[in-house]
Amino acid sequence: MADLESNNKFLILSSLSPTLESTEEIEKEFESHIQLKEIKRKEIIQEKGDSLAKVYFVRKGLLKSYVLDEKGKEHIFMFAPENWIVTDINSVTNFGKTELFIQAVEDSVVEVVQGEAFMKLTQDRNQNYKEEVRKLLKRNAVLQKRIISLMSKTALERYEDFISSYPGIVQRVPQKMIASYLGITPQALSKTISNSYRKVQK
Repeated sequence: MADLESNNKFLILSSLSPTLESTEEIEKEFESHIQLKEIKRKEIIQEKGDSLAKVYFVRKGLLKSYVLDEKGKEHIFMFAPENWIVTDINSVTNFGKTELFIQAVEDSVVEVVQGEAFMKLTQDRNQNYKEEVRKLLKRNAVLQKRIISLMSKTALERYEDFISSYPGIVQRVPQKMIASYLGITPQALSKTISNSYRKVQK
């Protein structure tokens, strides 16, 4: 961990505010709230009902957020590959208990920010506020697109939307996770992939 701590620790700051001129000043201000952490594959770093929400910036690896239904079935909310942020946005903004589980799909390195500090970071820097909001809205747009997709599109269209939204991670996650994300069975996903392949070949 010592090597990680000394290796350009706060990438999340430049990701949120690429035009900030006072990077060193901001790092000092938030260094007590931001830490670099190694997470093992399958490790759960947030559970439903946690009282202190955190924000995770994925420096290396892949995370997922999900909910469990009353039968214990997993429903994936979103994936977070490198340079993405994953959190429980409702908990962070409203300071309530978390609703989402967050787990590592791969061995990962993440930058962890306390929810309260994150809100201060993104709201107190007026000169970059529009850029920060744009980035957050981009993430929300992916989720909105997915919700609309689940309500109105075929499994094949949902799969194509997934490929478009998450280019490069299809080979990194098990098909059962993709099926969970799409809201279909693994068997239906296999059929959908076959149909997608045949569509490309035409």
